[in-house]
Amino acid sequence: PPRPTDPAGAVLPVLVMACDRSTVRRCLDKLLRYRPSAQRFPVIVSQDCGHAETARVIASYGDAVAHIRQPDLSDIPVPAEHRKFQGYYKIARHYRWALGQVFRTFRYRAAIVVEDDLEVAPDFFEYFQAAFPLLLADRSLWCVSAWNDNGKEQMVDVGQAELLYRTDFFPGLGWLLLAELWDELEPKWPRAFWDDWMRQPEQRRDRSCVRPEVSRTMTFGRKGVSHGQFFDQYLKFIKLNDRFVPFTQLDLSYLKKEEYERSFLPKVYAAPEVRVEELQGNRRRELGAVRLQYSGRDSFKAFAKALGLMDDLKSGVPRAGYRGIVSFVYRGRRVYLAPPSDWTGYDPSWS
Repeated sequence: PPRPTDPAGAVLPVLVMACDRSTVRRCLDKLLRYRPSAQRFPVIVSQDCGHAETARVIASYGDAVAHIRQPDLSDIPVPAEHRKFQGYYKIARHYRWALGQVFRTFRYRAAIVVEDDLEVAPDFFEYFQAAFPLLLADRSLWCVSAWNDNGKEQMVDVGQAELLYRTDFFPGLGWLLLAELWDELEPKWPRAFWDDWMRQPEQRRDRSCVRPEVSRTMTFGRKGVSHGQFFDQYLKFIKLNDRFVPFTQLDLSYLKKEEYERSFLPKVYAAPEVRVEELQGNRRRELGAVRLQYSGRDSFKAFAKALGLMDDLKSGVPRAGYRGIVSFVYRGRRVYLAPPSDWTGYDPSWS
């Protein structure tokens, strides 16, 4: 059925997931500083864990934010081998409850989800407001994300801060979803590891997200359930966009599936193919954008490692990939790490 597409006045609440980090202040200060309208972008802080100091910080904002509290703070019975993952079970429970509040109790049409350790860019709200109509119009999209998994400063083109992509990898870390998606996910919501669960083919169902060239969020939270495993390697180097892009005045129709496949795929496969040694040796500079072709899981991982990309795959999908293609900047030039052009789909055994 067609969806109403008058998104101009749509209310997009920002749901901030908080627990026991009093540094949520840094997240809230930026959200409140940059939001263009309190009416259109209400901020709802959902707090789990019952941490008193964090609760005081949230309360100090008064009416500027709504403070809701996840009522069930009990331990969750988990299989013995998952005891060390108790935190991930609590996070999944909190997400289920908080999204239920936003979509069932407050009855919003859509919501932007951020965590308490994210700092947002000056055009964070502009970006989501502009991309929201795409999400309504294109059934092959299921989220808009502020995050580029390979968004380290030397791997993005900061001069193209307006550039957006489709990706088959669910990025999270500041993302917009519609109430309809929650209708679909809530009945089967997992007990733990919700983000990797969303990356499984049964949930994703061949849908994509929109993601930026330059991230509109950055994470400052090294301390968390994942104990900084990715933080020191990747996350702390992610470049946060600092140049305001007036997205609502730009034509984003190139991101609709048919148009994107008409323009992006030919661009990738028209790019001359190079060998990884040529890239690393900074040779064949005259070529402009180039393509590096991988043939299987092992060659993908080897190339990714050699070039500084995130090399992990979730359900066979590479981070930031679209139809297996990962677009990034290496030594100042655009590179497409791509499978052969007769690509037939992801292999979930690649992980």
